[in-house]
Amino acid sequence: MAKSVIGAQLYTVREHCKTAEDLAKTLARLRKIGYEAVQVSAVGPIPAGEIKKMLDGEGMVCAVTHKSIDQMKATEEVLEYHQTLGCKYTAIGGYGWDNPNLAQWKAFAKEYSDIARNLAAKGLHVGYHNHSHELTRISDAPTVSPLQLLIDECDKAVWFEIDTYWIAHAGAEPPAWLDKVAGRMPCVHLKDMSITAKREQKMCEVGAGNLNWPRVLDACKRAGVEWYLVERDNGDLDPFESLKISFDNLRAMGLH
Repeated sequence: MAKSVIGAQLYTVREHCKTAEDLAKTLARLRKIGYEAVQVSAVGPIPAGEIKKMLDGEGMVCAVTHKSIDQMKATEEVLEYHQTLGCKYTAIGGYGWDNPNLAQWKAFAKEYSDIARNLAAKGLHVGYHNHSHELTRISDAPTVSPLQLLIDECDKAVWFEIDTYWIAHAGAEPPAWLDKVAGRMPCVHLKDMSITAKREQKMCEVGAGNLNWPRVLDACKRAGVEWYLVERDNGDLDPFESLKISFDNLRAMGLH
């Protein structure tokens, strides 16, 4: 296992991960910053064995991946992929982009629970990554948020990869939702939120925005987080510079 629990979500540098040659250069740059772990997401069609060789060469590990539900249903293929990477966690990047009703959310929770139980029995643990739309209210159940429904309805085999920015984007408090999934969150996504002079919400580097990081990190610790994945979907700075600032700030906050 890597010495550090801080990882880089490769989606942040997705434009630099399209080919094997690009990925090798990207991993070397991330290792130079100090990262010893990554989330393998949004990389090009590079075989798992090749990715593993690159990670080993840099003294890095794969903490978690993102896969689609269809990929998870291809049980043998997804298991072989993660076994090759030496990774035991995966998650989907969200569900419900088309505003499902209550019955549809419940059906998804059941289907996803079945997938999670099946893969967990074989050593791969399946999670759910949120955005902000899961904190709307379901059209035909106005007292229910999709994220709370998933926490309540999904089997305990499903873990949650809470994204701090998207929780704040929805007007909610990240520590409160981190506490809701305590014991079910081996991996978390860390990104900060700032506000422009035009009152527009904006992604930024950890520690450069308005989230209460002492409270967030305390909640992560209470929840039993194993991997702290730094991500920034878009922003003003070069993505590598962004990842370095977040890494340095997290280290200064006492996370190692």
